[in-house]
Amino acid sequence: MKKRRLRYAPSPTGSLHIGGARTALFNYLLAKNSGGDFIIRTEDTDIERNIEGGELNQIENLEWLGLVIDEDAIKGGDFGPYRQTERIHIYNKYIDKLLKKGIAYECWCSSEELEKDRERQLASGIPSPRYSGKCSTNPEPKKDITPSIRIRVPKEEVFTWNDGVRGGISITGKDFGDWVIRKSNGIPTYNFAVVIDDHLMKITDVLRGEEHISNTAKQIHLFKQFGWDIPRFFHLSIIIGKDKKKLSKRDEKTLQFIHLYKERGYLPEAIFNFLSLLGWSTGNEKEIFSKEELIKIFDEKRLSKAPSFFDINKLHWINNEYIKKLNEKELWDFLNPFIKNEDLSKEQKKLIFKTFQSQIKEGIEIIELTKLFTMNFSVEKEPKNFAIENIEVIKEFKNKLKSNNDWDAITIKSLMMKVGEELETKGRKLMMPIRIATTGKEHGPDIASILTIFGKEKTLQRLKEFINE
Repeated sequence: MKKRRLRYAPSPTGSLHIGGARTALFNYLLAKNSGGDFIIRTEDTDIERNIEGGELNQIENLEWLGLVIDEDAIKGGDFGPYRQTERIHIYNKYIDKLLKKGIAYECWCSSEELEKDRERQLASGIPSPRYSGKCSTNPEPKKDITPSIRIRVPKEEVFTWNDGVRGGISITGKDFGDWVIRKSNGIPTYNFAVVIDDHLMKITDVLRGEEHISNTAKQIHLFKQFGWDIPRFFHLSIIIGKDKKKLSKRDEKTLQFIHLYKERGYLPEAIFNFLSLLGWSTGNEKEIFSKEELIKIFDEKRLSKAPSFFDINKLHWINNEYIKKLNEKELWDFLNPFIKNEDLSKEQKKLIFKTFQSQIKEGIEIIELTKLFTMNFSVEKEPKNFAIENIEVIKEFKNKLKSNNDWDAITIKSLMMKVGEELETKGRKLMMPIRIATTGKEHGPDIASILTIFGKEKTLQRLKEFINE
């Protein structure tokens, strides 16, 4: 069996988007499931929209997610160059072949002419205007115009392929007409360059978004003109947001780019796991998988054509599951970069991280949680009144702490229980007054763990201040 080679081909016009990351991930999983290669090809011919660092952003964020890239523009490979702007001479060679065979021709129509023709077609009720083909026979060269190059498309030919996600799809030549393969500025178009690249780089399978379905017939036509093998096409479902509409880069309610998730404290393994379930099913109820497990079980037959819902609550849950599995060193390396406050010792920070580990959904949450240990607080009227009603609990707890030399969560909890026994109280009336007096909050993590982090001196000071108010 031919070695499978799959590619993700981003444009360096922005940061790595959720949709792009999902596409790259599925290409990676299918390649590695079969022992194949995963390639990054930079489609940078839209020069005006390219941004500095765009290519590196894509590659670095994919590697952060855990995708091991076999070939790209930085590390190279046997099928380079891997940037389209460095392959113009290759594209021109194949365009010349098509021109010599009469399969392609020069189009001298100006942009003004093309726009007028488009407007006429729209006015006559044609919903999707097509090029008229006026230059396909006896074109008239014009001064001050550099011609574009178009490829002839048989109007009645039906281009059919068996899509790996959607089954049989057919598009007729008249639906898209003679299309431009090289623009008048000398830059080959996407639909031309991608075919040349996929052939020369020996790409066997193409997984991409469903918005590319309309491009596929054009590309199949070109593959046929050169007599080349056609790769297997898979058109992935769209990702939708809460409003049931396609996730838009303009949707400010959803974080759109991978680096933003990294900055907010999402583990790469969690994002990898979450994205793998957007438009693909495992065949069972299990939802937490390691990268190695996903590579082993990935099956293209379970790719879904139904829209996949970007559920941020599910992502929170998955990230929390991975955070809970971190050992002490991993937890420290993950959370410590968020903490800029120097008032806390390393040991205090370690205890804080461990205390809140089970509840954190995003690493950035630790900033707010840490304020409990560094900032002064005020108590709202209702909880304050409740604590005052049970002030004897607070006083007795303070006295027991003061006369006790040990300081750990077990000892603190034991002293609380003794207070309860002596005052014949328990539950809410025992624990909550102590919590309110020391943290200002009615709810939170285990109060004994919180006071352990505070330390004896700070705990006694807060109890004293509340009693004396």
